[in-house]
Amino acid sequence: MDPTHLTVRYFAGARAAAGRTEEVLPAGWSLDDLSAELTQRHGDRLAAVLRVASFLVDGVTCHDRRAPLPAGATIDVLPPFAGG
Repeated sequence: MDPTHLTVRYFAGARAAAGRTEEVLPAGWSLDDLSAELTQRHGDRLAAVLRVASFLVDGVTCHDRRAPLPAGATIDVLPPFAGG
């Protein structure tokens, strides 16, 4: 874990929309900020996924999209899954 960066991991439709399984970004973001940056990097297709995705921060569901993300955290982007 790099304390100056965040690792973003993409799953299912998020992975397809981003065109990668993960990426590393500098620390200092909230989920809203991170979503805006990822949209700028990867476009509207990922933006649509991010609007409905759930986010895990170091394995814990994050509901406050404006709270600062801890440096060194791993952020999992989980789009809605079909089935059950």
